[in-house]
Amino acid sequence: MQSQTQNHNILDTDRVGWLLVKLTTPAFFGMFVQTLYNIVNTIFIGHFVGTLAIAGLSIAFPLQMLVMGLSMMVGMGGASLLSRLLGTGDKERAELALGNGISVGIVLGVLAMVAILPFVDFWLKLIGASEAVLPYAREYLIIIVIGSVFNILAMALLSFARAEGNARVGMTAMILGAGLNIILDAIFIIVLHMGVRGAAMGTVIGQTVSMIYLLTYYLTGSSYLKIRLKNLRPDFSILKAMFAIGVASFVQTIAGSLSAMLLINMVVRYGGDIALSAFGIIQRIMMFAMMPAMVIGQGSQPILGYNYGAKRYNLALKTIIIAAISSTSLSVFCFAVLYLIPEPLMKIFSNDTELVSMGAYVSRLIFLSMPLMGFVMLGQTMFQAIGKALQSFITAVVRPVVFLIPLVLIMSRFWQLDGVFLSFPASDALTFLLVVGLLSPIISRFRKAAAAQKQGEMGTLPSDPLLKTTETP
Repeated sequence: MQSQTQNHNILDTDRVGWLLVKLTTPAFFGMFVQTLYNIVNTIFIGHFVGTLAIAGLSIAFPLQMLVMGLSMMVGMGGASLLSRLLGTGDKERAELALGNGISVGIVLGVLAMVAILPFVDFWLKLIGASEAVLPYAREYLIIIVIGSVFNILAMALLSFARAEGNARVGMTAMILGAGLNIILDAIFIIVLHMGVRGAAMGTVIGQTVSMIYLLTYYLTGSSYLKIRLKNLRPDFSILKAMFAIGVASFVQTIAGSLSAMLLINMVVRYGGDIALSAFGIIQRIMMFAMMPAMVIGQGSQPILGYNYGAKRYNLALKTIIIAAISSTSLSVFCFAVLYLIPEPLMKIFSNDTELVSMGAYVSRLIFLSMPLMGFVMLGQTMFQAIGKALQSFITAVVRPVVFLIPLVLIMSRFWQLDGVFLSFPASDALTFLLVVGLLSPIISRFRKAAAAQKQGEMGTLPSDPLLKTTETP
């Protein structure tokens, strides 16, 4: 396990391009394996359980997203706060944020179980589960929700380790959990014939092992920041600052969950269970396609947050430029693959010719805007990194709620199932324009501050609240 104790100033460097590579490379391998397990999980289900089981996983997905949103709220909000506090040199409050993140993660995991478990059938039928699909969705979701605490803590601690610049520990945790999940899926589904229940059990066990590994990192003295019992007590100034940024990730996930519920209803209405299965596969492929931009965003977040906290605006600006070029280039490559040759990808999941044909057709509609998504996802991470709660909240809510849901309702009336899927690229294009509009003034002010610093001035614009660090406790 890599020690961070003597390497806590890894973020304190002018070589932000090199640092971005250093942080994104392990994050890429970790997320690649984690995304791969989602793909493999669906492949096993498709080949050894059946098409309806894939539809069951699709129905359960919006409720899984709710738990994921809680983990992102704690993880992303805490990571942004940690990076900025480390940039200002305030290690004591950074450790307080770490402890509070753990405490609130446990509480939120318990609340998720209380809110979902007693009403599983109600939620699944509300989303659109048919009588044929409901048993698969129920069996899978119950086990996933029971593991909510482990999931939330694993994701939060993963974000905290990255925030202090130790991406390798995060990579190891993700590979450990996802790799174990793949092995257990093969045993539970193929050998023991446990179906979707086996897939869910493999997921929860993998998340638990990741959580234990990350806790060990923080408890054995390997980390720069330490878990201290006194810091587990809630501090409302810390929680307020954490949720100010993290709530955007939660709201984004909640909004995404609501839009997913609507989409599933529309897909079932216009295309039936076979279209729902195809959509479920596309959702897994979408996770893989979005991965490069997500990894670059995660790698740039601690760099940008640290340099913003240290008022090194020239390096913050350089980080944004390098990350934007990289994420956009990779998104263009993913678009070429998903638009030109989707059929071979679909055949990995199922041999059902109708499902393969439907999935390829859906892929060419949904991924039309893929070249724009690298910048969109990066932009959202940038707002979180520098503590811009309002911009982060706007970009989180607007795409799924203001753009996607109305477009689904309107376009499906004119083009039925095609309209449902075309609402994705339409909302993505509008979100791209929004992110450009919100990020442009920030970049402009960074340039002015960097120029002022270069000329030997203070480097901040006193009349401009953007460049004041009052948002950092």
